[in-house]
Amino acid sequence: MKENYDVVVIGGGPAGGAAAATVAAGGLDTLLVERDAMPRFHVGESLMPETYWPLERLGLTDRIRSSGWQVKKSVQFVTSDGRESEPFFFRQHDDRECSTTWQVDRSEFDKMLFDRAAELGADCFDRTRLIDVKFDESDRAVGVVLRDHTGANHEIACKVVVDGTGQQSFIANKKGLKEVNQDLKKAAIWTYYRGAVRGDGDNEGATIIMQTENREAWFWFIPMSRGVTSIGCVADNEYLLKGRGKPEQVYQEELAGCPGLKPRLENATALGDVRTAKEFSYMTTQSAGDGWVLVGDAFGFIDPVYSSGVYFALEMGILAGEAIVDGFAQNDLSGNQLGHWNDSFREGAKWVRKLVHAFYEKDFSIGRFMKEHPEHRGNVTDLLIGRVFHENAGNMFDDLDASIKRAKMQASA
Repeated sequence: MKENYDVVVIGGGPAGGAAAATVAAGGLDTLLVERDAMPRFHVGESLMPETYWPLERLGLTDRIRSSGWQVKKSVQFVTSDGRESEPFFFRQHDDRECSTTWQVDRSEFDKMLFDRAAELGADCFDRTRLIDVKFDESDRAVGVVLRDHTGANHEIACKVVVDGTGQQSFIANKKGLKEVNQDLKKAAIWTYYRGAVRGDGDNEGATIIMQTENREAWFWFIPMSRGVTSIGCVADNEYLLKGRGKPEQVYQEELAGCPGLKPRLENATALGDVRTAKEFSYMTTQSAGDGWVLVGDAFGFIDPVYSSGVYFALEMGILAGEAIVDGFAQNDLSGNQLGHWNDSFREGAKWVRKLVHAFYEKDFSIGRFMKEHPEHRGNVTDLLIGRVFHENAGNMFDDLDASIKRAKMQASA
């Protein structure tokens, strides 16, 4: 580890790995550090199909194809009384290779990105913790303080700091830039099963979203490779984790109230421990400044329901990396340059956020909305694919808002 770099990237997740690979490929002297030993466990295994494009940009699509990970061709929803929607098959909407995606092992996936950054010339160190980001008197980021696995501190000077610290959001918390969405303060309890019953045919690898009977919670069902399925419960933090006993007990209580899931687990075997996480939704009021930029969950987090996290993280990493490379070429490392992509990214991401809010409306059903407005099936599939960065991405929301309003009125009548 040297004392000076052009760019220091903090965090070895998808956003940090993509950013480090992009700036290293652009010829910049790059350091990528990760707090934990790689590979390390991380939840969030389901990819959106639009992930294809940043993976292709990083030169990783062939490796993904040969990885042996479960192929994902669809998404499906199950109502609180166990009724299954018609699957949303991505290829029916767009019959290109990019409409097929994967359910990945995140430890292996993130390590693949970490290694790719090293191949492209970045110095990559795991077991290295961020202690501080240094700013000069003009509030420009000028370096970092790191602590390696031996306990030794390293003060590193650089021109740009990329914060990919995930929900730790180091710079945003240091500067008071984080705003929690009070309507989406969720928590998750999850574990893994072997032998869970999956869908048929092209729906075998589908991510399935299943409501519980009381609609206070929902389960994700993510079929992975080697017969393992990730199954997690998400609900309001207060409902799920406050005053209800141990997470294992709460998980079983919610499972007992999920009619779509119980039959799928009759002959399945639970693997390992039950895990918990707080999945608070938040955004940052400022996502770049002179000499620094936020990517991935350090920029913001929406919700796990539509599996947008990895795609958005990769996309942000590449967009930030390209802005940094261009900034060095133009001798402009201002916040305006490093974050010039922020507004357009937020504009696209807001449509996923709106769909998330609709999902949590108890009187809303995406199946009913499809029956009312079959003309929007392509638009909904676009959102599930992750195709949100175009001018027509929000076309369905006037009708969706009206559908929610009608459902509320009928429920209160």
